[in-house]
Amino acid sequence: MKSDKLGQRQIWIVDFGSQYTQLITRKSRELGYSGEIITLKECRELFESGKTPKALVLSGGPQSVFDDETDYSFIFDQKELPILGICYGMQLLGKYFGGEVEKGTIGEYGHAEIQFDSAFENCPEKVNVWMSHSDHVSKVPADFKTVIESHNGLVAGIQHKERKILGLQFHPEVDHSDHGKDILNHFFKNIASLKGDWTASEMLKEAMELVSSVGDKKVLCAFSGGVDSLVAATLAHKVLGENLYCFFIDNGLLRPQDMGHIKMLQEKTPLNIEIVDVKDFFLGKLKGLDEPEDKRKMIGRTFIEVFEQKVHEYENNHGIKFDYLLQGTLYPDVIESFSPHAADGKSVTIKSHHNVGGLPERMKLELLEPLRYLFKDEVRKLGEELSLDYEWVHRHPFPGPGIGIRVLGELKPESILKVQESDQILFEELHSQGLYQSTWQALTVLLPVKTVGVKGDKRAYEEVICLRMVNSSDGMTATWSDMPHEFLSKVSSRITNEVKGVTRVVYDITSKPPGTIEWE
Repeated sequence: MKSDKLGQRQIWIVDFGSQYTQLITRKSRELGYSGEIITLKECRELFESGKTPKALVLSGGPQSVFDDETDYSFIFDQKELPILGICYGMQLLGKYFGGEVEKGTIGEYGHAEIQFDSAFENCPEKVNVWMSHSDHVSKVPADFKTVIESHNGLVAGIQHKERKILGLQFHPEVDHSDHGKDILNHFFKNIASLKGDWTASEMLKEAMELVSSVGDKKVLCAFSGGVDSLVAATLAHKVLGENLYCFFIDNGLLRPQDMGHIKMLQEKTPLNIEIVDVKDFFLGKLKGLDEPEDKRKMIGRTFIEVFEQKVHEYENNHGIKFDYLLQGTLYPDVIESFSPHAADGKSVTIKSHHNVGGLPERMKLELLEPLRYLFKDEVRKLGEELSLDYEWVHRHPFPGPGIGIRVLGELKPESILKVQESDQILFEELHSQGLYQSTWQALTVLLPVKTVGVKGDKRAYEEVICLRMVNSSDGMTATWSDMPHEFLSKVSSRITNEVKGVTRVVYDITSKPPGTIEWE
């Protein structure tokens, strides 16, 4: 979570716009070191005010050093400051300290084997890592030595001969890099000499302090019952008590399992959860829309409209005035929607998100997002710290737009039903075969194509359901789950036999990147 008091963490991560920047923070926390993301402008201002971190990380980014005319002397003139440059950050090191950076004609993207030329603690001689670059350091600066090479002979890591500076051409922060955490820890522990200062209890303490800042104001919670909203609501309830009101929106885009889960939470938690049935209202708003972004945005606007109605209802009928809207927004939602640093961030928008973008001014509600700078695995740890049931904390993620982004094309009632029924079959078989925790997220998608089949000795011309199961820790990257063939066969057989209008079942084996987890 980003502190309101900038520059309080021992690691500062300067964001050059990489989609992976926040993963550096997450990995540093996993290793027990506190970190925060700042912009280049904020870094300069903090240095000018006399503040310095115990270690500085320069992130990757989408631009080229050949287009960057920034004077980085205010950073590199800090002689005692440990600096780690990742990808674009390493190219800046190479350029500033007198080496040569070559503009790439063919880039390295994806897995690549690297070889260590000097010892890194807990790392074997060769490992596979995640590359994502075109430009590269072709001549190492005189004051540096090569410490890592890639399989094709390119410089993959450089280290200053005297100062505490390390440059890495690859991304150790992503899960696809083997021994990535060991490589980062080598810098934090052995080069920067940092001491651990970050735990799950510290994360919880900070989240609760943020919620405490609202005082005795009334807070409306956009409650889905998923891990994020449940953890956000539970920690908020510990602080706010009866001033927290949870509203669960039944928008007609839910799965059969969701309603049962909400009713159980009503019975087994102290949360004040009200179910708001607005299925017809939502589907009416979505009628005729078939473009993914149009559907996402309409779902987001309609959520806001429903909450706006609830605000007026409580104010007019109960004399209760809400000041805040609590949401379980996580960082992957934010970073994929827009750069987190509008002033000088350069990250690329991948998709809009219904939780991101603020509220209409007329609502006069402020957003309260205590999990906004955390990842899914960290939120699960908070849930465990709050003593929530394991099954609740380890539920698969379910997106806010729900089935709205799992029916490709227009959201017709019969199409929604196909996804609901097929998803329930998948859910039941995962549990009955003991495979629910073998995959991070499982879902079904209705494809807008028809295919010829045979049912009861008759020709059928019906639709296709796609199964999508992935493994991940944070949702930023994911690999497809290699599920048992017997399981897939059983699910396929049940769907084609039990779901009316479906003739064929296919399995999506696309990882993220290049795909996203959801289809829309």
